[in-house]
Amino acid sequence: MKLQQLRYIWEVTRHNLNVSATAQNLYTSQPGISKQIRLLEDELGVEIFARSGKHLTRVTPAGQAIIELAGQVLRTTENIKQVAQEHSDERRGSLSVATTHTQARYALPPVIRAFREKYPDVALHMQQGTPKQIAQMVSEGSADFAICTESLELFSDLILLPCYRWNRCILVPQDHPLAQSDELTLETLAEYPLVTYVFGFTGRSQLDDAFRSRDLVPNVVLTAADADVIKTYVRLGMGVGIVAHMAYDPELDNDLVALDASHLFASSTTKIGIRRGTFMRGYMYDFLQNFADHLDRDTVDAALEAGPRNEQALFGRIELPER
Repeated sequence: MKLQQLRYIWEVTRHNLNVSATAQNLYTSQPGISKQIRLLEDELGVEIFARSGKHLTRVTPAGQAIIELAGQVLRTTENIKQVAQEHSDERRGSLSVATTHTQARYALPPVIRAFREKYPDVALHMQQGTPKQIAQMVSEGSADFAICTESLELFSDLILLPCYRWNRCILVPQDHPLAQSDELTLETLAEYPLVTYVFGFTGRSQLDDAFRSRDLVPNVVLTAADADVIKTYVRLGMGVGIVAHMAYDPELDNDLVALDASHLFASSTTKIGIRRGTFMRGYMYDFLQNFADHLDRDTVDAALEAGPRNEQALFGRIELPER
């Protein structure tokens, strides 16, 4: 059994059983990958993949267990490299952060700037996607941290570190009737066309829950994953915008009126997801604490040792900051 064979079956699974795409990604040949997979299956005495002719059609039950263990071996191998690099040069390496547009645009810039100044020789990679996509990236090992509000709970192999709480604001043009409203209610909002986040992004579920709890059906006429897109369509008169409060800039958005909506919706919590078993380098701890001051090295280590779904016990007494 070779480490290369384990990498091949892992990567083939990640590429939806497309051996050609896997070969292209790994800069090798399709026949070479197919041959090594066959050799591994012959050595183990089981089929990892079911086939129809030359095409892989599905992962067998035995293959599913083998591929899961292969992923663990590959992650352990990567950790060994990280340990060696940590001791040879603690200020060199790489860090991959997967996040959503809202975090990348409004929460992360000062953190990224400080990190780059302190660690100029660390290659920093930013990846954007839906909350589910970025959680998947970390779960599969293609990113180190996932930063978002939704979907991290779907992956049981992620350790979740709560960072801060936030709520929403209502955005309207200056001449909109709501700009002069004395009391903002869900009933009032339900009377207007709304422009807000796509479901699964930036605390959208709390918004839907709030209307549902009052037996109201919001008239959502346009959704986007990007707060800047939402603001654009509010300016065009498409409807009333509902965005994360941090997405409103009093200087850049001075043509819009921001109305506090914290009394209408439950607050949301942005979290960082880390794959269980990740080897944490010194600069990774620094990144976390720069993003959320309470995530010091001891706290992060305690969370990693406690395992997934223990954040309430670890963080229940911590008063998370509001943004």
